[in-house]
Amino acid sequence: MSDFSTPSASPPSTSTSSLGSMTSLPKTPPNLHQNSIDPSSTWLVQKFGGTSVGKFASQIAREIVATYIDSNKVAVVCSARSGTTKALGTTNLLLKAASEALNSKRHGRTGSMSGTATPALVGGGLGLGGLGLFGRIGDPSQSPPFRPFEPSTPVPPDFMGTIDLIRQEHVKAARDSITDPDILRELEREIESDCSWLYSFLYASQVIDEISPRSRDSIVGLGERLACKYMAAVLRDNDIDAEYVSLEDIVPSLDDDSYSGGSLDQDFYDRLCEALAERINQCGRRVPVVTGFFGPVPGSLLAQVGRGYTDLLSALLAVGLKASELQIWKEVDGIFTADPRKVATARVIPLISPDEAAELTYYGSEVVHPFTMEQVIRKKIPIRIKNVENPKGLGTVIFPEGDSADEEGVPEPASSAALAGRVGPLDHLKHATAVTIKERILVLNVNSNRKSVSHGFLAGIFGTLDRFGVVVDLISTSEVHVSMAIEDNLVAKLRDRLVKELRKSGTVSVHGEMAILSLVGKEMRNMVGIAGKMFTTLAQGNVNIEMISQGASEINISCVIDAKDAVKALNLIHTSCLQPAHGSMGPWLF
Repeated sequence: MSDFSTPSASPPSTSTSSLGSMTSLPKTPPNLHQNSIDPSSTWLVQKFGGTSVGKFASQIAREIVATYIDSNKVAVVCSARSGTTKALGTTNLLLKAASEALNSKRHGRTGSMSGTATPALVGGGLGLGGLGLFGRIGDPSQSPPFRPFEPSTPVPPDFMGTIDLIRQEHVKAARDSITDPDILRELEREIESDCSWLYSFLYASQVIDEISPRSRDSIVGLGERLACKYMAAVLRDNDIDAEYVSLEDIVPSLDDDSYSGGSLDQDFYDRLCEALAERINQCGRRVPVVTGFFGPVPGSLLAQVGRGYTDLLSALLAVGLKASELQIWKEVDGIFTADPRKVATARVIPLISPDEAAELTYYGSEVVHPFTMEQVIRKKIPIRIKNVENPKGLGTVIFPEGDSADEEGVPEPASSAALAGRVGPLDHLKHATAVTIKERILVLNVNSNRKSVSHGFLAGIFGTLDRFGVVVDLISTSEVHVSMAIEDNLVAKLRDRLVKELRKSGTVSVHGEMAILSLVGKEMRNMVGIAGKMFTTLAQGNVNIEMISQGASEINISCVIDAKDAVKALNLIHTSCLQPAHGSMGPWLF
């Protein structure tokens, strides 16, 4: 069944793209801080995670954005706000509300639509001569009286309580952060309006008993829209001329070649980069606050990209704007030599290659998704990981392959207009870069029953894994034996079915409560003795090794160990392979 047409599959549009056709734009009050007017200044894309938006919005405005816009043109991208607890995170609540809409129908608890939610009516000027902060045109003095979100139904549906939690979380954040009563009033109207839309949308979904993939995208995308409206209001409250930019209609039209095989090709993303740049340039000197959600995508945005689409959008925006740098702001100082929560001597790595960052992401560290990295790195745009609580720190730079950098890391774009011309490449240094642990791992060992030749044996195993949608983290094979490490996230019933199918290929043994320990470093290539040193250290520490694997790139040596030994092994390898020896150099010295 296709998406229903009423209500709209997208929240009420607040795009300002139509402003380009106006004969003249309203003047911005002279006291507002705008992007740099210097013609030589470059774009800087700053992406903020949900926790940062939820906890540090005012600091982001005063200590980060305000610092950069004098020497750069800044574009801001926000993830959905995290709540006061993990369960109250906006994305989790939106998904919960969607599930409740369908579950209520199936259990016979359908609410009545009488007295449905009252949409908020938005005027909005904020001193912009009729142009609202959220792109609405109107005279605030002529706006109808504000009517808050008040869905009154004789039998309230289950999802109504969840929507109200979303509303309360955002209204509370707004009131805690914003001092200007006009800005606060306009933001509250937007929150109420969006919650009213969500109520009507989920009620309609409940009636037809379906939420299509595209509809689910729109529901989840509301989290980014609310976060960006909130962040734009906080910036304006701190005298920064911000503009909320919604991207629901930004996706370019597709031909059959762009969607071959059920996935989007690079040409689609290249055209999306161009569309993003064109839209952002309409903002003039205002600081655009851009939604991570970029509208309907064939096959569903969540299915094509996953919940990391906000990082991808920021990368595509950086490419489209030819940014000098993509900054991803988190609550840590950068990428560490090991998890600092588990290894007290872990240190920030100032400079890392894309290959190393990708390996760390695959094996347990929260860095940047490799596909997101690929979009900017192939255009020679560095990615900097920074800490919202320590904005003056240099962070970690993921530097494009083939470029060189000095041993003190890459200067901030605010203090250096160009990233070229570095001296002192790091190629002469031979060291590991980081060690990481990925926990909750399951090891499956399959020994051939010798009823099939080796190629049939392997084909049967991989075919079974494909049918069950299982991703293998590590694999070690011989002609008649396969060992595989996978994430232990299968429900017991599904895992039993998987093992039963694998037994058609041979004898199967299962080992749970395991962990993958990975030593990563681009400079480890041809580094004699590093593998021996790693495994000798584990043996001396009484850590048993279940499985060993080394990638073809030779920048990653991994092994599977008991989960109970994970923290001990992490510290042993960090001390042995990453701590400085007397007179040596390594990433710990920067």
